[in-house]
Amino acid sequence: MIRARDIMTTEVITVTEQDTLQDVIELLSVHRFGGLPVVEADGKLIGIISVTDIVHYSEKVDVVPLINLSGWVSPHADTDSLFYLRKGQDALNYTTVGEIMRRKLFTAKADEPLQEVARLMKRRRINRVPIVDNDYKLIGIVTRSDIVRGISQLEEFIEV
Repeated sequence: MIRARDIMTTEVITVTEQDTLQDVIELLSVHRFGGLPVVEADGKLIGIISVTDIVHYSEKVDVVPLINLSGWVSPHADTDSLFYLRKGQDALNYTTVGEIMRRKLFTAKADEPLQEVARLMKRRRINRVPIVDNDYKLIGIVTRSDIVRGISQLEEFIEV
């Protein structure tokens, strides 16, 4: 039986409540992640921040009011619009992760079967499951890609 420990990523990139949204955006962009666990200094898991959280926050503070569907800033923007764009960018630079992260977490233990982790993702409509120890310290993370990889291992196991 394949368990979370068999497919989880153990070298997890994390952020803290004090990091800014700009810090998170840079990490998400560089690593092509959809979200990151938020931990305390001792590694205890306290939240999750995702691209969706940042997009929802960005909509509230009009971070990108000049962006059209093609993804380009309008060359016809007036001075007032540029002011609001700058204000939105400042919001990303000064807003901390702790202000918008989700604190309601769905986690699993390392010995959780692959099927149960997949069911949790489906039931809760989440894309990643932090794996924690008994002290709620982050020891790994399972993403949808890890589930797919685990399923391929399961098929290889069954064929043998």
